[in-house]
Amino acid sequence: MAAVHVGVVKETAAGERRVALTPDAVPRVGAAGVEVLVESGAGASAWFPDEDYAQAGATVVDADTVYSRADVLLCVNQPPRVRDGQAVIGLLAPLLNPTGMAELATRNITAISLDGLPRTLTRAQGMDALTSQTNIAGYKAVLLAADTFERFFPLLITAAGTSKPAAVLVLGAGVAGLQAIGTARRLGAVVSAYDVRPQSKGEVESLGGRFVELKSVEAGAGEGGYARALSPDEQAAQAAELAEHIARHDVVITTAQVPGRRPPLMVTADTVKSMRAGSVIVDMAASDLGGNVEISQPGATIVTNNGVTVIGAGNLPAQMPTSASNAYARNISALLLHLLADGELHIDLDDEIQRGVVITHGGSVVQPATAKLLEASP
Repeated sequence: MAAVHVGVVKETAAGERRVALTPDAVPRVGAAGVEVLVESGAGASAWFPDEDYAQAGATVVDADTVYSRADVLLCVNQPPRVRDGQAVIGLLAPLLNPTGMAELATRNITAISLDGLPRTLTRAQGMDALTSQTNIAGYKAVLLAADTFERFFPLLITAAGTSKPAAVLVLGAGVAGLQAIGTARRLGAVVSAYDVRPQSKGEVESLGGRFVELKSVEAGAGEGGYARALSPDEQAAQAAELAEHIARHDVVITTAQVPGRRPPLMVTADTVKSMRAGSVIVDMAASDLGGNVEISQPGATIVTNNGVTVIGAGNLPAQMPTSASNAYARNISALLLHLLADGELHIDLDDEIQRGVVITHGGSVVQPATAKLLEASP
């Protein structure tokens, strides 16, 4: 029986420096009877040269060979081309592009997206790319804020006088928010945090942060470990009550997202105007759908008339490509090994993990959440 050919492609999205599989992960995949093909230069931006892949047992080839020979393509973002009948595994964002998934289905492409992983399953934790990547993003967001903030983060007592610590507010205490809290505390800042889920209070306090409690919004725990989507009225009430807290802080980092939906608006333009000159906001939720900050723009930095710097964070994990790729490679290889049986890709939609991650198979959109979006679209 011929081995399954797994192809690792070079990412083409603007600013993307990660690679789906690192040299360290090649032997783990190869042990399952898989032949790994790596597009030449695929890991270069993350500092993994072709020679390292070859030494690990992969075959380094040109792009055309990868796309034509691979049975399964491994990627971070959806690749620019996929062959009919091929399988592709990556962060495909199906809830943001359901019609694109439907197009893949018409070509009998099996699309498998780590976005859909059931994150509350213990046996799926090693495959959880969203957690690994947002963890990196939360760390990087604080470093970006500290670099932009033109004063010290920690309390410093020197012969030249005392510098008080920066006051940092983190909005959203999920994986990214908790990492941001811990990182800001390690840098010496005084940290407060807010989350619509009251059970987050203990996690925030365990990292040395102070939990901000609002009276205007009821508890918002949702499914799968995420916060629920708030109604427009709840968002408005939340933003209004948060405004006075935000105005007292030097740095605000926003992390609140709901999968497949517009991020909740938490910081209005008027609130930004109330902040002190020199303050910094990092909106980790900034995207084409909008962000947590009314005036943020994805991938752009804005300095307002009152001297507040607003950073639409963009793709933060890509700014730490080596660490991000190492973590992602462990996630995607764990999922790939879960999908292999007797040296072949085995799709079983009765499996709870596969039911979440397999978006298209057998010519149909099979993931319930994506299929529901297609049914609702005109």
